[in-house]
Amino acid sequence: MKNIDSPKLRLEDVKKYNKILNEMKREIGKAFFGHDEVVDALLRAVLCKGHVLLEGVPGIAKTLLIKSLAKVSGCDVKRIQFTVDLLPTDITGLTSYNPKTGFEVIKGPIFSNFIIADEINRSPPKTQSALIEAMQEEQVTIGRNTFKLPEPFFVMANQNPLETEGVYSLPEAQVDRFIFKIILSYPKKEQEERVMEENVTFKKFEEIPLKSIASPSRLKQMQEATHKIYLDKKIKDYILKIVYKTREKDFKHGEYIELGCSPRASINLFIAAKAEALIQGRNFVLPKDVDKVLYDVLRHRIILSYRAQAEGINTEKIIEEAVKSIHSF
Repeated sequence: MKNIDSPKLRLEDVKKYNKILNEMKREIGKAFFGHDEVVDALLRAVLCKGHVLLEGVPGIAKTLLIKSLAKVSGCDVKRIQFTVDLLPTDITGLTSYNPKTGFEVIKGPIFSNFIIADEINRSPPKTQSALIEAMQEEQVTIGRNTFKLPEPFFVMANQNPLETEGVYSLPEAQVDRFIFKIILSYPKKEQEERVMEENVTFKKFEEIPLKSIASPSRLKQMQEATHKIYLDKKIKDYILKIVYKTREKDFKHGEYIELGCSPRASINLFIAAKAEALIQGRNFVLPKDVDKVLYDVLRHRIILSYRAQAEGINTEKIIEEAVKSIHSF
């Protein structure tokens, strides 16, 4: 790795942003604890201007996490509860007629910096698509008018992995729109003891003493800084080797892959590795930064065959073997 002293982003700026990110993590830790790696993943997604699909059983503080992140970011947050009867206009807004003032636009909850899309798989595809389109275009059309969404704009969608009745699974093409798919598991025993003592069931979220560390404009600066992180051609080659392995399937368990990763996987590994470098206080990317974000970026982009499901092979195992096959040469 040469030329690490010639990135576009100055080291003093990296230190400044790294300090802000560390302070944000400490503040979030006052409300949400036990899953530092998940907090890091959400911060990476925000830095990448991406969106996150979070999967976990009910009752593990998914909503608390994103509300805490919004609070310390100095941003506003809205929660959309997806149900079978939710309409696209319930998300985006609509044009209404007022007898006194005529037609007027009523904006929906999508017009917020941070969006919690709760149980997104509860609504039919047409409603899901309204959110996905807003995520992609960063704008919404209501009637004949098009409105830009606020910046920064971040969606954390979650889905319950336990239930299969009354749900509408997201198509692979829509899942691919999320930069990360994060699995949120149960807390450890000692962490759950603290959860019992400091839970928010008996007190309001507003009572948690969280400080706003950043602001919307500061987050935009950090997003721009993320793109300026230096990434060497050797790192690009490493990213491409991993992605191409999932398509060529010439490694252990590769035969279980039905469909490998799209070019969006390469793009997201590229920018996510830069975000990880910024979080670690560097203005250049190392191979370990790519390794750190691999699973979150790829786990929802590798389509496995029915045989894999029958034999208990998951995407994590596939990714692990793909990376092993690259390092073995």
